[in-house]
Amino acid sequence: MANATPSIKLSGLARTLIQEKLLSEDEANAIQAQANTVKSPFITQLILSKKLNAQVIAETSAKAFGFPYFNLDAFNPDYLPSKKIDEKLMQSNRVLALQVRNNILYVAISDPTNLHALDSVQFQMGMALSPVVVEDDKLSRWIDKIVEASDTNMRSLNLDDDYDLGGEEGQPQEEVQTQEVDDAPVVKFLNKMLLDAINMGASDLHFEPYEKFYRVRYRVDGILREITQPPLAIKEKLASRIKVISSMDISEKRIPQDGRMKLVLSKTRTIDFRVSTLPLINGEKIVMRILDPSSATLGIEALGYEPVQKELLLSAVSRPYGLVLVTGPTGSGKTVSLYTCLNILNKPDVNISTAEDPCEIPLAGINQVNVNDKQGLTFAAALKSFLRQDPDVIMIGEIRDLETADMAIKAASTGHMVLSTLHTNDAPSTLTRLLNMGVAPFNIASAVSLITAQRLARRLCKNCKVPLDVPKEALLGVGFTEEDLDGSWQLYGPKEGGCEMCNNGYKGRVGIYQVMPITDEISRIIMKSGNAHDIADQAKIEGVKDLRQSGLLKVMQGLTSIEEVEACTNE
Repeated sequence: MANATPSIKLSGLARTLIQEKLLSEDEANAIQAQANTVKSPFITQLILSKKLNAQVIAETSAKAFGFPYFNLDAFNPDYLPSKKIDEKLMQSNRVLALQVRNNILYVAISDPTNLHALDSVQFQMGMALSPVVVEDDKLSRWIDKIVEASDTNMRSLNLDDDYDLGGEEGQPQEEVQTQEVDDAPVVKFLNKMLLDAINMGASDLHFEPYEKFYRVRYRVDGILREITQPPLAIKEKLASRIKVISSMDISEKRIPQDGRMKLVLSKTRTIDFRVSTLPLINGEKIVMRILDPSSATLGIEALGYEPVQKELLLSAVSRPYGLVLVTGPTGSGKTVSLYTCLNILNKPDVNISTAEDPCEIPLAGINQVNVNDKQGLTFAAALKSFLRQDPDVIMIGEIRDLETADMAIKAASTGHMVLSTLHTNDAPSTLTRLLNMGVAPFNIASAVSLITAQRLARRLCKNCKVPLDVPKEALLGVGFTEEDLDGSWQLYGPKEGGCEMCNNGYKGRVGIYQVMPITDEISRIIMKSGNAHDIADQAKIEGVKDLRQSGLLKVMQGLTSIEEVEACTNE
């Protein structure tokens, strides 16, 4: 009578160890039976039985299957790829992502015969796998460490502990509202979405309900990307949860609402979120803008101004009076530029007041006011009050109407430095926009000292950008001059698919600027009610680079691609 139990199906690793004469068939069957009973992997039960140690198992299986053997103790956690395996998949299949190279994901696994685990990971990641055999006990410690770190991050995002649950006015929400949405899965899902968005460097989160599905998208480097499609049933509870912590009325679902919430990541870092709801036919869409105060303290060097442009801007904001305007479309970085200038001016002997809708980044030492049109606190009303508050520097979030424009010019003409924004395409058209508003040409010419127009282009990934060879005629066609094409620089483009450190070949963004000081000649053109083309021609004569030229300079520096510049400065 055979000693082996026919009903027990041995794992591939067990059969391999039997063939290598490291285990007898009886031992393997006994360990497999015990593993089946406690529902654990064969290799884990084998190590617990102390028949073989983890290192011998790893070295033997690596040699038998032709895979490399690697000691995880020598691995630096800083090199873990950003494209990580889902935690549940990692725990259930005992597979750890180590590195991405040439679109191949190198994964650590202790049992290379576990083809089901490798297939599951390959399906989730959508890329080719290259297994590396490691010791099972060390793999377990690494997986536990990663999961524990993730849990710690989740705890740091505990809404009840870390969020400022008061709204903009600080009123606490009613307890009954909190109880209505106190649903653990919803809270955990929202926590994960917020943490992932911050880690990915997203600027906005979109929660969007549709008839048959619900989706979450992040805007990363200016591009919207779908992240997940949670169950449709979550939409009501998730909307209510976000409204509660943003100090909104959860019973009101028919009109748009605006709110704000705060997230304390650590003692030294706090993230604010500006929250907006919009009633759709299938529910409420919620957009959360991430407002990171650290972005306002980067310094002007990090924004991407060329040396000449930086000198012109610093010279203008350092004057005791005048109007400096920052222009560009929504999402072009105007706020960060303004706050960077305010940080430069923020000194103990300077009185700075700002009117914003709403205040995006709180700054110590600056008097910040949220405008409220419903209560009569408009930009113009706030500006009138500022002038009675002994100001040195005034920042107006946006010039929207003639009254605000007139007040800003009056303040700039009476000994105050005024900073503000306008939504125009470039610097010359800003002046004609003021004329069209009804501002007198003389006032514009005498008060405005500098205009900077800007765009944000995606920055090429330093790790994987690829050199390109483009015909000279094509380069001339996008705006390069014969002098530019002197062979002293290399054209780069994004690598298809990108790498583990970027998003499709791009990581971060770089500013493209047109900085136009108002000179005597430009003032004369304004006084004669000249149009934007007249002003642009004079600015070109004076050496002011337009947005396309500034963008092409960033291409020559290897910072961005021609496609990005064309998309940002489409003329």
